Amino acid sequence: MARIAGVDLPPNKRIVIGLTYVYGIGPSISGKLLQACGIDPNVKVKDLKEDQVVRLREAIKSIPVEGDLRRDVSMSIKRLIETGSYRGARHRKNLPARGQRTRTNARTRRGKRKTVGSGRRKEEKT
Repeated sequence: MARIAGVDLPPNKRIVIGLTYVYGIGPSISGKLLQACGIDPNVKVKDLKEDQVVRLREAIKSIPVEGDLRRDVSMSIKRLIETGSYRGARHRKNLPARGQRTRTNARTRRGKRKTVGSGRRKEEKT
């Protein structure tokens, strides 16, 4: 089993897909890394040789991934919040920050809401 950037890659998947399990590596960067290292994208993770894994680790050191990237993203959001920008206010309120509508949809960001009534109590029937 290959362990790259602190992540165990799934052994039965192709390496081009397995690399996307690392935070910060998507399909396009995965393909470019494999091309730079001279590794066939169709080979399974379990079939990688040790020298290929070492080459991949060295290539990945040049791009921000996992902990470093998560820290950079969280610091950017923290900066937006501290400066009082509109985007920072949206982050603080857990609302979409990029102009999406919230009257409907936005369930992922807002969560499921409870319906609030008018405040009047219903009269009991006797």
